[in-house]
Amino acid sequence: MAFDVGGSKGGIRPTMNVTPLVDVVLVLLIIFMVVTPLMTKHLWMNVPAKPDKTEATPPPPPDAKPPVVLTVDKAGTLRINREEVPRDQVVVRLQRMLNARADKIVFFDAGDAVPYGSAMEVLDLARGGNITVAVLPERLAD
Repeated sequence: MAFDVGGSKGGIRPTMNVTPLVDVVLVLLIIFMVVTPLMTKHLWMNVPAKPDKTEATPPPPPDAKPPVVLTVDKAGTLRINREEVPRDQVVVRLQRMLNARADKIVFFDAGDAVPYGSAMEVLDLARGGNITVAVLPERLAD
């Protein structure tokens, strides 16, 4: 700490020497610049490639069952494979449908205007019945 002697009032004023403070801050800055790239977390994910539109996909076998799709619209109407189902019967009907199938997966689709909370309620309803739910990545063709 240094003192300023003199001045217009003639008093002694303490002034701080900031050089050590700047040195410490620069050292910390260099340390953080070196350590920050080491702290990044990498997440490796293997995602299957999207098939080309030019390649013809083979048609499903004639005895294949259509997938079970649970949809919800803006009004909150629940449908299983486009058949309207009351909310209290959804889990029972899904379990009955999945017992007759080998794949045991229900696909979920929500309309664009459906609030997020409503969609999550329907997903929680289905998962509450120990049903495996897969979310459709693309919009179904109506």
